[in-house]
Amino acid sequence: MKFEIFQSESSGKFYFRLKSRNGQVILQSQGYEAKSGAQNGIASVTKNCRDTSCYETKQASNGKWHFNLKSTNGQVIGSSQMYASASTMKAGMEAIQRVAPIARLVDLFAKRPQVQERLTSQIADALVEHLHVQGA
Repeated sequence: MKFEIFQSESSGKFYFRLKSRNGQVILQSQGYEAKSGAQNGIASVTKNCRDTSCYETKQASNGKWHFNLKSTNGQVIGSSQMYASASTMKAGMEAIQRVAPIARLVDLFAKRPQVQERLTSQIADALVEHLHVQGA
């Protein structure tokens, strides 16, 4: 499993998601204004994921099941995908409990080309300003 942090191109908000080995998203966060919020959310998942009382299970009107992982103060940290049955939902919860504390973090934000281009430009601008380069 791995955590991914990404930024929505439409809202500009940062999110994290926890993906299984087969690439399926099993937990996704709300949107955060800053990347640090998503990082804190991941820390909260790893802190609270083994406490079964932090899981809130629900059945949708279409009969499918899903869950929210909550912090000890009751705030939703992340929401699951929809599951066909309560037993498959439970398996998803158990997978998070087992693996989330050791899941690796993949920062997709740093891999987006437009971000790299913007970062390069910002670094160049800072160097020009700091070094007082003439003719720049």
